[in-house]
Amino acid sequence: MDDLSLHERELSPIAKLEAMLFVSGGAVTPAQLAAAMGVSVQQVEEGLMQLQAHYADAASEHGIRIERHHGRVQLTSAPEAAGLIERFLGLEASSHLSRAALETLAIIAYQEPITRPQIDAIRGVNSDGVLKSLLGKGLIQEIGRAETPGRPILYSVTSDFLQYFGLSSLADLPPLAAPEAQQTPDSPEG
Repeated sequence: MDDLSLHERELSPIAKLEAMLFVSGGAVTPAQLAAAMGVSVQQVEEGLMQLQAHYADAASEHGIRIERHHGRVQLTSAPEAAGLIERFLGLEASSHLSRAALETLAIIAYQEPITRPQIDAIRGVNSDGVLKSLLGKGLIQEIGRAETPGRPILYSVTSDFLQYFGLSSLADLPPLAAPEAQQTPDSPEG
């Protein structure tokens, strides 16, 4: 038995998950983690939930978070540490997004996968320029083509989108409120 195996056995399953997420070059699937650890995907999912709860319970004491997106998981820095990290790395402050970019991002995040014609129909204007900008910033991605005439490109948000807005997953987005014009009061008029 070599020294590596002996040391590896001393780690808890949670510590093994954390170590693998730390060294991964990006988001990985729970199946990849399970294969590396020689355990079931269910065991990995349980470990990830424990690790996620650990970071959430002591958020002020940890500078990292677990992020989930499109069936993949990764460690990310806490959104609260963004300014500190930018100064440490000598990066420019995050560029601000225009109202059109924010509007388009919201549409994509809530409706993904979605095509440019669908985005244009919701916004009421052409979105080509905004989509190119968001693709360039890495906040959205092309994920295929729709099975409709013309086979338009389908867009979805990326894990960079989640990091930018400090979200762990799209489930963290606030629920959409129904437009006031569509809401009907249940109470009689008085």
